[in-house]
Amino acid sequence: QVQLAEFGGGLVQTGGSLRLSCTASGRTQSIFAMAWFRQPPGKEREFVTVNSNSGGETHYADSVKGRFTVSRGNAQNTLYLQMESLKPEDTAIYYCAAASYYSGNHHYTAGAYYNYWGQGTQVTVSS
Repeated sequence: QVQLAEFGGGLVQTGGSLRLSCTASGRTQSIFAMAWFRQPPGKEREFVTVNSNSGGETHYADSVKGRFTVSRGNAQNTLYLQMESLKPEDTAIYYCAAASYYSGNHHYTAGAYYNYWGQGTQVTVSS
């Protein structure tokens, strides 16, 4: 089992920055990818970014490219999301996710690719 805990959400003005962190505990040695998803108010959960253990490969949703940066801590069990130039449309609950085993033929942008989820942290961008 893996447990995930997110930190760093809050209220920020348009154009501001925030840094989210996610700490994994438990069987972290089995994790091969970690990601951020978000769920805007009244909308479906959507993929934001993924960081894989294999060479640190990363991918971003088009909506955040050039503004968000994902990174891992030295111990590899912490995932960060640096968010710059925030917009009101970035307002959402942000969730950390981890994949430690394959449960089907899912793409990394799909929630089903991931086995473990954090409780989420609220990010609100005021206009």
